[in-house]
Amino acid sequence: MKLVKALVVTNKHKLELQDIDKPTVAPQKVLIKVAYCGICGSDLPRYFEGGVHSFPQVLGHEFSGVVEEIGEKVTNIKVGDRVAVAPLVPCGTCENCQKGEPAMCTNYSFIGSREQGAMAEYVVVPEKNCVKVPDSLSLKEAALVEPLTVAIHGIERINISAGADVLVLGAGTIGLLTVLSLRAIGVGKITVVDLNDKKLEVAKTIGADEVVNPTVQTLEDYYKETSLPEAVIETAGSSVTQKQAIEFVSKRGKVVYVGTSTKDVVLDPETFEKILRGELEVTGSWMSYSAPFPGYEWETGLRYMSTKQVDVKPLITGLYRLEDVAEPFDKMVEANSTAIKLLYAINEEK
Repeated sequence: MKLVKALVVTNKHKLELQDIDKPTVAPQKVLIKVAYCGICGSDLPRYFEGGVHSFPQVLGHEFSGVVEEIGEKVTNIKVGDRVAVAPLVPCGTCENCQKGEPAMCTNYSFIGSREQGAMAEYVVVPEKNCVKVPDSLSLKEAALVEPLTVAIHGIERINISAGADVLVLGAGTIGLLTVLSLRAIGVGKITVVDLNDKKLEVAKTIGADEVVNPTVQTLEDYYKETSLPEAVIETAGSSVTQKQAIEFVSKRGKVVYVGTSTKDVVLDPETFEKILRGELEVTGSWMSYSAPFPGYEWETGLRYMSTKQVDVKPLITGLYRLEDVAEPFDKMVEANSTAIKLLYAINEEK
């Protein structure tokens, strides 16, 4: 058995560069030579806190690469295809899958979490998870299509009127990709809130009209001078911003929660009352899939990037090798980190 290199979480806060068996294809799967793999915020607790389903675990679910081998029953993908990969592996048989709602699957697997991920030279994935990358788009950019689809899906969970003002809470990767996607669909004024001035600078560069750092100007003061937005997209996953999403939206406004909670969210009666008195539309957004799998989000994301409606290059703030092991993970959690999307360049595109 040929050995290949992979980054393996072997325990809490322990990431090792190991030689593992090169994955082998199954009838309906393909072998991908990984080009680039991004680090997602959800990968941080998997490494730092050992939050994986089992040890050892190869992380990595935001990736692109080139197909090197195909299984005998593969029909739509061929050797040499440049692809991005949807990491969710729905069972296909549960009630939700049968209804065309793969993100609601009750018996799913997930590349980089429940099965081998792409922080490795090679990974095997189902054919149906592969989305072909247009020739005009680099594989480096294509590695960001998964988080871009999360932003697209979040926006589509609420019907934002043309020209509507939108507040985006959080200027991390998903928040910034939300700004790019909102600009692509032609909304009105986009305001972005974050505590990190460097990330707010990026937000302005890619299309935000206004930025607010609450340590400099509170949202209460900001909205004394301007009208409340018709839509709020919460991407930070902070209990503070999750409450603010309801507090700073107009009556009959819309709120969508994209960021994952890490602490209790407590709403005082006055804040909760705003949902009732303002007849707010409040919803959540989970991952980025629709039917037919993996969904319109993936084709839309690749089209946005290939046609230059969305330029993700300003969000790529660092390239690393597998040999750098945990260095980019540590970089992401530094105080006032300016890292947005860090990629492992594994088999770089020429």
